[in-house]
Amino acid sequence: MTRLTFVNLPIQSAAKTKAFYEALGFEFNPQFSSEDTLCMIVSETAYVMFLETDRFKGFVDKELADTRTTVAALLSFSCASKEEVVSTCEKAFELGARRYKEPDDHGFMLAWGFEDPDGHIVEPFWMNPEHLEA
Repeated sequence: MTRLTFVNLPIQSAAKTKAFYEALGFEFNPQFSSEDTLCMIVSETAYVMFLETDRFKGFVDKELADTRTTVAALLSFSCASKEEVVSTCEKAFELGARRYKEPDDHGFMLAWGFEDPDGHIVEPFWMNPEHLEA
């Protein structure tokens, strides 16, 4: 059985979040999206569910973290090349994302990151496939 992964994150505005991530090249599954919920496709088995705060609160019985002042998770996704990592982060910065760190280049791996409009930390990375096989 292939398992699907759904990461769920609270957001302020579905429209604003969709515009931001579409501009970065992501697509959304309309079957699982609505006015207050978005299903962003990361891969055939991985998705990010963005839910406006009131909708998200309906799934939990705890207070939500204020992602503008605290970090609850890091959302990392692989890229096909170092250039894709750089272009994704630079595009995010142009769209108003906060630069919270500099690129971290280990030779076999490059990671960078940005804070999206809702304060979530997103870290695109590239890892040399040959390094994984070693």
